[in-house]
Amino acid sequence: MNIEQSVSLITGGASGLGKATAEAFVAAGGKVAILDLNDEAGNALAAELGDNAIYCNVNVTDEDSVKAAIAKTMKAFGAIHACLNFAGIGNAIKTYGKNGPFPLDQFNKILQVNLVGSFNVLRLAAEQMASNEPVDGERGVIINTASVAAYEGQIGQAAYSASKGGIVGMTLPIARDLASLGIRVNTIVPGLIHTPLFNGMPDDVIDALSAQVLNPKRLGKPEEIAHLAKTIVENGYINGECIRIDGGIRMQPR
Repeated sequence: MNIEQSVSLITGGASGLGKATAEAFVAAGGKVAILDLNDEAGNALAAELGDNAIYCNVNVTDEDSVKAAIAKTMKAFGAIHACLNFAGIGNAIKTYGKNGPFPLDQFNKILQVNLVGSFNVLRLAAEQMASNEPVDGERGVIINTASVAAYEGQIGQAAYSASKGGIVGMTLPIARDLASLGIRVNTIVPGLIHTPLFNGMPDDVIDALSAQVLNPKRLGKPEEIAHLAKTIVENGYINGECIRIDGGIRMQPR
């Protein structure tokens, strides 16, 4: 699928990985709908990107909210060809710690946003994509975002790892479900990426995290995630895959 003239839904599109992807897709001639809860950042980015971008205030866990964004995108651009799910949250709570057991509501919140929210958006996007005229047998592309925590979660990441493990686990079944419609489904699995989450962290902490990466010895860049997303959209033979982009962090000697 060509990025040029394509229309993409991008959740979490106002910052971090989603913002970098929206910028890359518009630079390549695509059109984007930025789905986010941050009105100030979302509207500012849409204004910066011009006529090929719109902003939609969206709660990914709410069906009506997502349906409204899809309707707004269809009215603005007339089609939806790609859905990229970057919206996500995290926390750091031990299963049992000094404050007691992991609060169940906080565990559920992470799963609702990261896992259920991603599925909510992609299923409704797929419904719209199914009406596209196929090009080389293809009607659409879905890209979800997991994390290396899906495979190698750390202390305090029970909820986050569970949510991202769910993303990995549903990738192939959904790809199978949608194959007959000509819709591909893949997952990006980032490692340590320098998103706004890292802003304000002391240099020694950043250096310690960077030292965990095999090569290069640095945090990843949002633009590198965007580049992979662009490649997945454009390469029609990538389907049902979970692709790690982590600088080889798992290969460090123990």
